[in-house]
Amino acid sequence: MTTLTCFKAYDIRGKLETELNEEIAYKVGRAYGQIYQPKTIVVGCDVRLSSESLKKATIEGLNDAGVNVLDLGMTGTEEVYFGAFHLDVQGGIEVTASHNPMDYNGMKLVRENARPISADTGLKEIQALAESNQFAPVTTKGTTTPYNILPEFVTHLLTYIQPERIQPLKLVVNSGNGAAGHVIDALEAQFKQLNVPVEFIKVHHEADGSFPNGIPNPLLVENRASTSEAVLEHQADFGIAWDGDFDRCFLFDEKGQFIEGYYIVGLLAQAFLIQQPGEKIVHDPRLVWNTLDVVEKYQGTTVQSKSGHAFIKQIMREQNAVYGGEMSAHHYFRDFAYCDSGMIPWLLVAALLSETKQSLSSLVEDMIAKFPCSGEINFKVADTQTVIQRIFDHYADQKPEIDKTDGVSLDFGAWRVNIRASNTEPLLRLNIELRADQATRSLESYVDEVSKLITA
Repeated sequence: MTTLTCFKAYDIRGKLETELNEEIAYKVGRAYGQIYQPKTIVVGCDVRLSSESLKKATIEGLNDAGVNVLDLGMTGTEEVYFGAFHLDVQGGIEVTASHNPMDYNGMKLVRENARPISADTGLKEIQALAESNQFAPVTTKGTTTPYNILPEFVTHLLTYIQPERIQPLKLVVNSGNGAAGHVIDALEAQFKQLNVPVEFIKVHHEADGSFPNGIPNPLLVENRASTSEAVLEHQADFGIAWDGDFDRCFLFDEKGQFIEGYYIVGLLAQAFLIQQPGEKIVHDPRLVWNTLDVVEKYQGTTVQSKSGHAFIKQIMREQNAVYGGEMSAHHYFRDFAYCDSGMIPWLLVAALLSETKQSLSSLVEDMIAKFPCSGEINFKVADTQTVIQRIFDHYADQKPEIDKTDGVSLDFGAWRVNIRASNTEPLLRLNIELRADQATRSLESYVDEVSKLITA
């Protein structure tokens, strides 16, 4: 029996040929079909050069298991999520490696109503069946039908804003040659029809799986200049950049400055609570003070969750939360079946700018000044638990408030640190934030201090 190493905590991801190939993709489709026995599911893929053939193999496996497939073609992950809750289907699969290197690919799997399939909720069973290769014989093969979800998806996106209230805006949109461009084009056509005064400046817009401008991952500092420079050159109101499957979006203010995802969580919480006071907002434990401050100010309730989409979605469902945000630029919405979207956030920000008549930098500058943060800093370490214990021991006599929701958070009143092992990579992730009105030292000095403990 072969061990398949492409199965991760939340999804399937692996190196092409060695960890993931068409034969493995076929087995994943076949196992999904046999375990869940859906009548119909949606399948889509990103723009990577290997994605179309992996999608075909997955569909073949599903068909051989008796499952009918609506083939959505080239899509972002959230178009598959949307199809899985909007259409009369019982699940979905997106073939994507998001922001992973060129020689990788993967899959994100959901059940009915776009409920995630992760290691705790069925992915291990799919892996076991795919590894054993013990597939039950199927008498009736499923069918495959091409389906264009784009018009319905765009109609849904427009329900998050009041198009008639949008003020004139000039936006830089950077798809990174990934899957986002076709949605922007469709939104642009809708805006023209509705006389919404938004002008799009398109950067790296054409879908191109050879990624001539590098893998679309705006979290990497070196990938931000193209968006930032275009904002300044065109005097745009703000800039948006997406990762390859556009389930995450990253925002730049009118000065071309990248805004940490942490402050966007506060901004979107504010956008929802202005319209719907008293709602619940879910956040991750890495950086929290700004979110708590904003949600209290706008009479909402915060709920903390472990980082990671499977945890956030589950807690949002349990609490019926209107919105959930992670500092890693994943934003989740109740009206989007609790799934993450990279399109809804920037639409809400455009609406917020129109409502408040303020610039994006002025909407976030108080948050940044009040609660400066380090952003996530990653370290490669041999043993994450030993390092976490070392930090724990070092600060024990200062008696910080301790929270072990996810890794370890230590709250010293004036500053706060969260340190956790990555769920997806062999890394230790560090986040530090300050209360600017209480801190007696600079953010850098705390970052240096903890970094030295990590690398000691």
